[in-house]
Amino acid sequence: MIELTIDNFDTEVLTQDTPVLVDWWGETCENCLALMPDVEALYTQYGDRIRFTKFNTSQKKVRRFCIQHKILGLPVISIYQNGEKVDEVAKDDCTKEAIEEMIQKYV
Repeated sequence: MIELTIDNFDTEVLTQDTPVLVDWWGETCENCLALMPDVEALYTQYGDRIRFTKFNTSQKKVRRFCIQHKILGLPVISIYQNGEKVDEVAKDDCTKEAIEEMIQKYV
C-alpha cells in the first residue's frame, strides 16, 4: 500500500488511470486501527486490480487538506477514478463487507 502525504496525493491518486482506494485513517482512531487488517486483506485480494493507498490524517498540517476532501470523521474509505472521488464508505458503515462491495464496482 502506498503511504500518502499532501505532497504526493495528486500524483498517487488524482492522476492515475486505474481506480484508487484511499484509506483515510488516524493514529488515535480505534475504529481505523481495527479496520486495518481487513483493508490489508482486501489489498492482498484486489491489489492487482485497484491501487490501494492510505492517508494518515494525524500528519502535521493536514486538517485543511482533509476538509477540502470532505473527510470530516473517521474511518473513511474512498474510491477515486479519473481524478474524482466516485464512492465512499464512512464511519459505522466501514466494514470489510461494505468496502469489498464498493471495490467490486470498480474492478
